[in-house]
Amino acid sequence: MPLTEFTLIYRYFSALGRGEGVHLSVGDDCAILGLKPGERLATSVDTMVEGVHFPADTFPEDIGFRAVSVAASDLAAMGARPLAMTLALTLPAADELWLHAFSQGIADAAAQYQLPLVGGDTTRGPLTITVQVLGALPPAQALLRGGASRGDELYVSGTLGDAAGALAFLSGDWRPSPEEAEYLLDRLNRPRARIELGRELLGKATAAIDISDGLLADAGHIAAASGIRLDIDPLLLPLSPVLKAHPSPEQARLWALTGGDDYELCFCLPPGEAAPSGCTRIGRAVAGIGVDCGLDIDVAAGYRHF
Repeated sequence: MPLTEFTLIYRYFSALGRGEGVHLSVGDDCAILGLKPGERLATSVDTMVEGVHFPADTFPEDIGFRAVSVAASDLAAMGARPLAMTLALTLPAADELWLHAFSQGIADAAAQYQLPLVGGDTTRGPLTITVQVLGALPPAQALLRGGASRGDELYVSGTLGDAAGALAFLSGDWRPSPEEAEYLLDRLNRPRARIELGRELLGKATAAIDISDGLLADAGHIAAASGIRLDIDPLLLPLSPVLKAHPSPEQARLWALTGGDDYELCFCLPPGEAAPSGCTRIGRAVAGIGVDCGLDIDVAAGYRHF
């Protein structure tokens, strides 16, 4: 018997809708969510298309986890507390084996980020996953792109360039060891949204953004919104041991500067403000416009959809 839309939703996604702020979940025309007194709602949406944002042979559980992480990273960049998410899923066919694995990836991410799935839609067509996330912010606080000032120090979390290294491996441009390749693919397929770091930076960071399109491109958004220039020292960029083992240090640094898909946070702190653990100072804000890394690179390039 063919799998209907409502059977599909009930079987694979209805159990993922429980959460502290969820008053009514999947099953009615709308979900009902509750905010704590004085909180504001933050929302963002991301779409992933097969063959554009992930290869066709990506494991479905990785597709599900990554789709949620990419969207949740926007909550992290704002310092928001995760509240709930919705999922719009376009499928070429109702493949139950694929759906079981995909829903497990969604469930893993929902549990990690405390982000219950409270609604969505399914339809037939090319494989496309759209996740909308909703979060809560204090009444007078949020991490924005436009608050950096001259003299602020520029930081990033984690390590940069690993996802780009993974894509180089998949395309055959780099042959790391099996253990190194496994690490790189995990960084590409299972990025971790820095939710706790974002909330820790509330009231401390003057500007922030998540790194999705590449460090230089995303730092450029902070520079433009804040009306300053960001000077970045490529030698200060935090690289993983796997990227440090690449035979070309220049290539590794180029991936860290332009690669994208890292979903780390890039943020500014006032002089003298201590950075959270696991973060690295890579430059500072000065008078001027744009981003300067001292290298002949198209700093505004990054990932382009069109």
